[in-house]
Amino acid sequence: MVYTLDTKVGDILKDARAVKILEKYAPGVAKNPMIGLAKGMTLKTLLSLPQAKKAGITEEMVLKVLAEINAIK
Repeated sequence: MVYTLDTKVGDILKDARAVKILEKYAPGVAKNPMIGLAKGMTLKTLLSLPQAKKAGITEEMVLKVLAEINAIK
C-alpha cells in the first residue's frame, strides 16, 4: 500500500515501519492521547486543521515523511 495525503492516520499507525519513521519526525506522536481523534481523518484533512497550521505542519513536510515511508515498502 502506498501512503498518500488521502490515507487515514489510523492506517499509518497500524504499520510499525511507518510509525518508526513518523516518530523520527514527531517524537511521541503515536502515543499522544489526542491521536485517537485523528485516526479516522485523512492526512489532507489533518493538514486543514488550525492546530496543524499552528504547529507549523505543512503539506511539504508531510509529503517528505510519506516519501520516506513509501521508500521502505
